[in-house]
Amino acid sequence: MVRSVFLILFLFPLMALHAQLLEVKEKIGNISDVINDGFVELQVSGGVPPYTYKWSKSDIPLDSPSAYGLTEGIPYTVKITDSRGNSMTRSYEIKPEIITEHFNGAAVPFVEKLGAFLFWDPFSAMGIYDPIVYVDVKKVPVAGWTPATEDKFVLKHWTVENDMQVHEGDLIAIVESSKEGKINIYANATGILNQLSKKGEVIYDSENNKDVIEVGAHNLAEIKYLEPVMVTHPNGDPISHNIPLIVIWLIFGAAFFTVKMGFINFKGMKHSIDLARGKYDDPSAPGKINHFQTMTTAVSATVGLGNIAGVALAISIGGAGATFWMIIAGILGMASKFVECTLGLKYRFINSEGKIFGGPMNYLEYGLKRRNLKWLGKFLAVLFAVLCIGASMGGGNMFQANQSFEILAGQFEFMEGKGFYFGLGLAALVGAVIIGGIESIGKVTGRVVPLMAAVYVISAFVVIGVNYENIGSAFSAIYNGAFNASALNGGVIGVLIVGFQRAAFSSESGIGSAAIAHSAGKTHHPASEGYVALIEPFIDTVVICTLTALVLIFTGMHEVDGIGGVQLTSSAFATVMPWFPYVLSLVVFLFAFSTMISWSYYGMRAWTYLFGKTTTSELIYKAIFLVFVVIGASVGLGAVLDFSDMMILSMAFPNIIGLYIMSGEVRNDLREYTRKLKAGELFKKPSV
Repeated sequence: MVRSVFLILFLFPLMALHAQLLEVKEKIGNISDVINDGFVELQVSGGVPPYTYKWSKSDIPLDSPSAYGLTEGIPYTVKITDSRGNSMTRSYEIKPEIITEHFNGAAVPFVEKLGAFLFWDPFSAMGIYDPIVYVDVKKVPVAGWTPATEDKFVLKHWTVENDMQVHEGDLIAIVESSKEGKINIYANATGILNQLSKKGEVIYDSENNKDVIEVGAHNLAEIKYLEPVMVTHPNGDPISHNIPLIVIWLIFGAAFFTVKMGFINFKGMKHSIDLARGKYDDPSAPGKINHFQTMTTAVSATVGLGNIAGVALAISIGGAGATFWMIIAGILGMASKFVECTLGLKYRFINSEGKIFGGPMNYLEYGLKRRNLKWLGKFLAVLFAVLCIGASMGGGNMFQANQSFEILAGQFEFMEGKGFYFGLGLAALVGAVIIGGIESIGKVTGRVVPLMAAVYVISAFVVIGVNYENIGSAFSAIYNGAFNASALNGGVIGVLIVGFQRAAFSSESGIGSAAIAHSAGKTHHPASEGYVALIEPFIDTVVICTLTALVLIFTGMHEVDGIGGVQLTSSAFATVMPWFPYVLSLVVFLFAFSTMISWSYYGMRAWTYLFGKTTTSELIYKAIFLVFVVIGASVGLGAVLDFSDMMILSMAFPNIIGLYIMSGEVRNDLREYTRKLKAGELFKKPSV
């Protein structure tokens, strides 16, 4: 008896300890040969349920024992905690099986390092502000409402008085739905109730255009938290709205050049249009392509998926208010384009065969050499060339081929699984153009760019015209979103950054790429190419990006969750023209095609700067470029494309350093050109 009691007393603590220990069984797998589709499924026992799962991947909820969409070759951690606080941490890694998974996994650390630099926030690092997002209030929506809801909701009565404290789960109101009858509304947070609707008032009516456009029209109340609440990702990590270094670098530079060039982005528009129309085309001037063709070549490189998918993403993140700041950034960026394209032509080199070599590589090396900064200039030029080659193969090539195929295959089912053949066909089309050099590229973009822009712009105006009665609500949403943004969107600063970031990334002002195209312009006057370049950010950002945003807002699609990129824009157009997704697919293809042929020239000039200005060197680059077209269309390369896309942004650092140093020289050239223009000393075609 004594022995039994002793055993019970001895074993009970051990049994209790064992019951507290967490035991985990896992299933790890790789679903297919597509990248980023690894998974881990956990079965947890022991301890005291329920369990929480803190995954290192931010989009996995705390209550999920499974993680999907994992990148092969990258370690992931999960911290499992039971209801008593007992926890354990496990680490898992999906083994890559094919070469694309190996490449993708190997590129992730590089993407993270480069991204940490480009999107580093110096202001939060210095403690000037806290980037973590906090909210003071929680909106209370009509239960079950979605942007697609077609119903009318009327507030029957409140069950709780205004300004009273409520607890999460309390019944606070009764709403009458025209389709579903009475709906109980429960508090979705604990705090002080602020009623936004009165008894008998219509909360939301899908037939009222103002309700469809207005952000948050479906909310009948808000609950003010007793203290600010931090907003988190599904895995519990805090959400932050940073001010990225690259955006600061581009926008500050654009503002500086705007002032230094005497607000040329406002004063120079009329002359810019005259130049693009060919009024000042001198047939005896040195160069390869006229002003209009240099403009269309540069525009074709920037007008692309970013104007459709990128803008939709910006609006979904920053709300309608991001449109306003996108326009402001686009206007400022015009000055950056003026400076870099003026220098691009001024420091170009034309060899004995008539081939033109120009762009940032030239003005960084030779422009800084004139200022006794030879070694700095050479370093910046080589760095720019390396980044430009990487960008041309990735963001300017593989990304375009990959996304255009995915979009076309999504609309035309017979194309599914035929990426390799699509890539071969696309490579043949691109090759047929780029084999002829900048003259061929200029002729093609001179036809393709106006066509694709006209189709897109006219379609956008049709959608806006059909919804013309929404104009007041739409611009009210833009204004309120720009200056009275909610904390969830990052406040005014957060929305401003989203808008600036989209404009800076889309127009490529300050990146230096356009200076390569403009260096081939037929002109005696470098500043004339700067003037022509002014109009490019206006077309790309102020016109096309803004029209995309307005289509989304006028159709009420800016509040739709769970849809992103091209699909969101396509859905907005489809509300008026159900067949438009097919047209949009072809427009996207033309956008991608024109971007590829322009970036092939940018990359080739960077290549010849590093490896020699010979025909053989050019042919080697073109062959490599066409191989990458097929690769881009055939396989998903995830992080590899992300890394090369970031190289486009990185080009801004060496480029803008040079622009700052030489901005005084450009201002002097502008003054001399303006004097000649006013004195009538420039060549001008006679009026017909």
